[in-house]
Amino acid sequence: MEKKFFKDLVMAPSPSGFEQPAQEVYRNFVDEFADDVTTDVHGNVIALKKGTGKLRFMVSGHADEIGLMVKYIDDNGFVRFTAIGGVDATLLPGLRVNIYHNKKVVRGIVGRKPIHLMSPEDRKSTPKISDLWIDIGAKDKKAAEKRVWVGDHATFSPGLETLSGSIITTKATDNKAGVYVAGCLLKELKGENISANVYSVSSVQEEVGLRGAITSAFGIDPHVGIAIDVTHATDYPGMNKNQLGDVALEKGPTIAVGANINPKVFELLKKAGENAKVKYQIEAAPRGTGTDANAIQVTRAGVAAGLISIPNRYMHTPNEVISYKDLDGAVQLLAEFVRLIDDNTDFIPKV
Repeated sequence: MEKKFFKDLVMAPSPSGFEQPAQEVYRNFVDEFADDVTTDVHGNVIALKKGTGKLRFMVSGHADEIGLMVKYIDDNGFVRFTAIGGVDATLLPGLRVNIYHNKKVVRGIVGRKPIHLMSPEDRKSTPKISDLWIDIGAKDKKAAEKRVWVGDHATFSPGLETLSGSIITTKATDNKAGVYVAGCLLKELKGENISANVYSVSSVQEEVGLRGAITSAFGIDPHVGIAIDVTHATDYPGMNKNQLGDVALEKGPTIAVGANINPKVFELLKKAGENAKVKYQIEAAPRGTGTDANAIQVTRAGVAAGLISIPNRYMHTPNEVISYKDLDGAVQLLAEFVRLIDDNTDFIPKV
């Protein structure tokens, strides 16, 4: 387990459109294991391990996380903001956040009227982002503008804590987990002779429309591609397994099956898990998956796509929860998949 690599990833602030701190962590890690590392105009980082054959295999984890952006500073110095990605406004009041301005960090608190001062109607209402503000302790607008500007981005207060054993919590498991797996795949394959040319991608702007995967997949033109992301664990109160399926922490990564997934890739991923003696779970995905696998599948004339996901509790909150064991299981499963494919692998669906 490369715990330092993972911690450096989750600590790096990288909301959609501002991913470069996390991308620098990724570049530094994969440089030792790749034959070539490039960064494209969108900020996707692509690390290539050359194989002996012609098959191009792409694996993608997205580096961007949800966050906030400064929209307006009022006359009293309070910072109004908007969301980057899918932010739940009900979780924000009282949170500590970091605003990033000219490579400096400005600490702030998300403010809302205290419950004691709310009317009965207000207490029943769900807060909107437009009802909230960030308090940076500024006395007025002029003082605030010396420290933050419109367009600055912000994240939840960073950190990584162990809850128990291998179970940890961070603000940005979605999807530094996928970036971690994509990077550690290259380390796992170090020194091995493999047939496939492995393009390990840390993509950008997934949370705002799979944008980095679209452009990086177009450039790579892979024959087969697998996205690594997180999925909803259903092993905690309030989760309806009849609707969502049974996905638990520490029972292994999930392998998706459905319209977004090439049937041959699905079968090979299961075989890889069995060969590597890695626990895995099956996730039903009858439509698009909302991950980089969507973008990869429909690139150019089509790509044989797959999806491996890490079970994640409390997705898109300031404290997402995963297990290191599932991360390492995904690395082992993916590495075995790479060993199974070569120029003769047929990904055409057949009865």
